[in-house]
Amino acid sequence: MKVSINWLKEYVSLDGVSAVELADALTTAGLEIEGVDPVAQGTNLVIGEVLSCNPHPDSDHLNVCMVEYGEGPTQIVCGAPNCKAGIKVIVAKVGAELPEITIKAAKVRGQESNGMLCSLRELGVNEKYLREDQINGIEILPSDAPVGNTEVLKYLGYDDVVLDASQTPNRADCMAMWSVAKEVGAVLRREVKLPVYEGASNVGKPTTLQVASKTEKCPHFLGKIVGKVVVKESPKWMQDYLHAAGVRAINNVVDISNYVMIETGQPLHFYDLAKMPHREITVIDDVDMKLTALDGVEYDVVKGDLLITTGGEATGIAGIMGGDDSKIDETTTGIIIEAAHFNHVSIRNSAKRLGLMTEAASRYIKGLEKLAQNKAMDRAVQLLIEYAEASELEETVEAGSVNYTPIQVTETLEHCNELLGTSFEMNEVVEVLNALDFSPVVDGTTFTCTIPSYRTDIAIREDIDEEIIRLIGYDRLKETLPTMEATAGKLTHRQTLRRTTKQVLTGLGIREVITYTLVKEQYMNEAVLPFGDHVQLASPMSEDRKYVRNSMMPSMLECLSYNQARKASNVNLFEISNVYEKGKVQERVGILLSDSLQENRLQKINIKSDFYALKGIVMAWLDKLGFASNRITVKENTLDTKHYHPYRSAALYLQNDLIGIIGEVHPSYAKQMNVSACVYAELNFDLLVDTKTSKVRFVALDRYPSVSRDIALVVSTDTSAQSILDVINKVGKKLVQSTEVFDVYQGEHVEKGCKSIALNIVYQANDHTLTDDEVVPLHQEILNELESKCNAKLRG
Repeated sequence: MKVSINWLKEYVSLDGVSAVELADALTTAGLEIEGVDPVAQGTNLVIGEVLSCNPHPDSDHLNVCMVEYGEGPTQIVCGAPNCKAGIKVIVAKVGAELPEITIKAAKVRGQESNGMLCSLRELGVNEKYLREDQINGIEILPSDAPVGNTEVLKYLGYDDVVLDASQTPNRADCMAMWSVAKEVGAVLRREVKLPVYEGASNVGKPTTLQVASKTEKCPHFLGKIVGKVVVKESPKWMQDYLHAAGVRAINNVVDISNYVMIETGQPLHFYDLAKMPHREITVIDDVDMKLTALDGVEYDVVKGDLLITTGGEATGIAGIMGGDDSKIDETTTGIIIEAAHFNHVSIRNSAKRLGLMTEAASRYIKGLEKLAQNKAMDRAVQLLIEYAEASELEETVEAGSVNYTPIQVTETLEHCNELLGTSFEMNEVVEVLNALDFSPVVDGTTFTCTIPSYRTDIAIREDIDEEIIRLIGYDRLKETLPTMEATAGKLTHRQTLRRTTKQVLTGLGIREVITYTLVKEQYMNEAVLPFGDHVQLASPMSEDRKYVRNSMMPSMLECLSYNQARKASNVNLFEISNVYEKGKVQERVGILLSDSLQENRLQKINIKSDFYALKGIVMAWLDKLGFASNRITVKENTLDTKHYHPYRSAALYLQNDLIGIIGEVHPSYAKQMNVSACVYAELNFDLLVDTKTSKVRFVALDRYPSVSRDIALVVSTDTSAQSILDVINKVGKKLVQSTEVFDVYQGEHVEKGCKSIALNIVYQANDHTLTDDEVVPLHQEILNELESKCNAKLRG
């Protein structure tokens, strides 16, 4: 929130306290001030009068002016199109320092210029609050502006400093100037005097206005007809305060609604009475429609969005922005005032979806105090009577009720000091509580506080203790060293496996990525290996970040799509991250390969990123983690053929437990995600962490020679190579050291429906040299068993 120092001075004395000192004090007390910015800047400024303005002899757009500002006529060259003789202007004398330049005496195309005639923009005033003629030309002051006055910024009302306050989520009250003034008064221990406004709206004749709420999202609604108002320019002080707060001044009626919103924190909406012939307002939340708002943009309203209606027609998006057909303009002669309480979650969801984070919406989202509607109504009526000549008022009508009971919290001095580690005296505590308007009642060492309505963050005694320490000062806390056991720093088992995973995969040239955990609903329905019910955020930042993901596949494919769209090739990625379902968290490893894993054109090396490359990487990684290949089973993928190619993917099992799925991404899904052909593995890292790894055993180097045999078997196309390897290893037992498939062939010379699988079998004993008498019978036994179990025949 933007906090004007001049506005604050209306409520609390800041004598002897600079803006920077106040910012430091507020930040120390917990209200973080992120910036201290003057509304306008400039030294050596003075009000002057243009005595003459003649065209520059060597320019078609410059003028040579004689300006009087109390030190005799001074020549200044000016290029502003609105410069003329007889006007009062802002003069920056030689040596003046403006936000972007320092003024020096100079010759401009041969003519001396001793100063500059200034626009407000050149003094640093935000262009947002300036008219077009003020942006394009110098500032022309009123005819009664005192020539020679050196307090120019004060005369203009721009001698103000704005504090940029960043509220913590619990301090919604600091979205109101009155609450900020209370905070300042408590921090500085100074009296705060707010305007006397109570009961100002309790006037008016019987009304014909009817208000109603058909949704529990609007529990309280106030409406009031003001039959006559005069629309005109707002007082200069009000315009200045609004500009400092970041709100553009429009006219007195609209400005009063914004001024009261900033004062009280309660958004108001004023409707043109003539454009509301039904004199009826109803709040609903159950329609789909299009509505043109005050900004002239047409928005799609859906069920769940709060709408303001009159006569069955929508006239505004509740809590966010009014409709275009009931806005206040120069023809307005009467208004209807709306002050309502709307559900903060509903407003947040609607504002995010519509992209309308207005001043009103931001306040509703933070949360309002229950008495805010009545405060705002009273203050608005008071200001309308004073500055808009309001008359013919009708009585206030109400839908719902406030149901407010002041909160009382009791605390003891002993518990407070014990919790904070302090030794405060009762008089110190009472001073703070009085400064906060907590009205403490002391009974011995017990004190009971009655919490003001605007402090919605105070509910329990620990909240009181927090207020005490932050205002007395954290510097009163004694310095103590934490007591803890000395422990040796080392990685946990999970951290060790995680680090090993990163080392293996990065060593293979695969880059680690971190993708967004929050995803859209479509990605939740496209999860690999889902394991529960979705986790939906109560207040998502957008529709695309509405769920906590239950699979990494869509996010990683999205990352690949982003890179491929920018002509990146050989994009090979991995990620270690948690995925979530209700009440469950699972850590997974995702590996994504595309194009080539390794490529060297000079040496003609090109390892394609295909299923076999991915399988090799995964098996090497598992082996490095301590899971030997004989513990890993590769099976046909029947679990997910929507996201994976049904014939180029596989399910991996650690003994009988599913590790994950590896394989080529299904072409249709790849097209949907806008990526080229790629392979992907998503693996359950938790399973690996929870499973014991194989022990590392020492094995001596082979001392005896091995015997190698190559065979080519003809088998049915349905027979897997793994089943053949299983038979060989089972029969060969200790003498078969290794088996390798080095060729699979289908085609000429092989019967239709069959395939040829060529294998290499290595026989070796660890205690002697094998003889033919040992190898030949075992080899024949293996062939016989292959024929029996796999119907395999030697290829002729």
